[in-house]
Amino acid sequence: MAFDFYIDAKLGVVFSKEDGVFDRTVALEHMDQLSRHPDFRPEFHQLADFRMVTQFAMTAEDVRQLAKRAIFSASSKRAFVVSSDLQFGLARMFRTHREMNGEKGIMVFREMREALDWLSITSEPDSQLFPRLHPITHTQ
Repeated sequence: MAFDFYIDAKLGVVFSKEDGVFDRTVALEHMDQLSRHPDFRPEFHQLADFRMVTQFAMTAEDVRQLAKRAIFSASSKRAFVVSSDLQFGLARMFRTHREMNGEKGIMVFREMREALDWLSITSEPDSQLFPRLHPITHTQ
């Protein structure tokens, strides 16, 4: 399991990427690291890319519990990009729970271009900005 993020403070966007197995522990660790990062601001928007996740190991109760925790503001726009029906369903469940807590700006997408357009972002960040997912190798 791996996750990584890149914060573009100029754009006011957090770019998150996950791959492998995504479970409650990974999600909580991701939230913790984001909230402690010196560049993070709750009012930033988020683009969360789950397309490389091979397994979502979460129950409905896990999703409910995660949705109780808010690190983004109610005015933030958050786009989740998914690649399977299960991911879509779990993301929509999370969205519904967050909406009940006042966060209305979460959308779930199957296409990256639609998510980028919704956030008014021209392109995805370079994959090299995610060192845990794409370690930089140096050649001599």
